[in-house]
Amino acid sequence: MSHAADLPAWVAVITALFVLLGAALAMIGSFGLLRLGSFYERMHAPTLGTTLGIGSVLIASMLCFSVLQTRFVLHELLIAVFMVITTPITLTLLARAALYRDRIEGRDEVPLPPPPPECREDAAREAGSDGDSPRSITPSRQPDDRS
Repeated sequence: MSHAADLPAWVAVITALFVLLGAALAMIGSFGLLRLGSFYERMHAPTLGTTLGIGSVLIASMLCFSVLQTRFVLHELLIAVFMVITTPITLTLLARAALYRDRIEGRDEVPLPPPPPECREDAAREAGSDGDSPRSITPSRQPDDRS
């Protein structure tokens, strides 16, 4: 049974636009997955594309079913909340696991790990910085040993 005949034309047009926008964003994310080179670059495009694409499709669904059922549909909001929460967390976990693996294997294309906190504090003290504002590092004067 289709209730598409009961849907007003303005709602059908807006719904179609949101569905097409969501499909286009997902397709752009897929092209990013294919075109980008490294794993770290490949993670970013599909994550954004699918999140924004699913968001657009969910907005279309909310609009369509809210008008058809004459009430606000909350199922899509719950799906959106789960997508917004789980996608960045999954991306972070995948990135950290890949970064750990690449550092263990000694690959050159990954950044070095940050220095331990005590090294950062020592460097700040040596530079005369309180850590709040960047200052230029000037060499300290050494006493003359010309005795």
